[in-house]
Amino acid sequence: MKVIYPLADLKPGEGFFIPGLDLAKIRERGLSAALPYRYKMLYKYGIKDGLMGVYFYRKPVRRYVRS
Repeated sequence: MKVIYPLADLKPGEGFFIPGLDLAKIRERGLSAALPYRYKMLYKYGIKDGLMGVYFYRKPVRRYVRS
């Protein structure tokens, strides 16, 4: 089954969940899909609504204030 990753409109700090049984393969495909966008993606394994899967999220941008 082909998974469509919603990466085009993903803002820093936002994420999405992909359910599945082979977590390593989901992680690998999700991170590979983010490469053309040059996003710094992070991931967490977890359970959502009774389904096991991987939660991908874009790394939040930290802004430093000089004083």
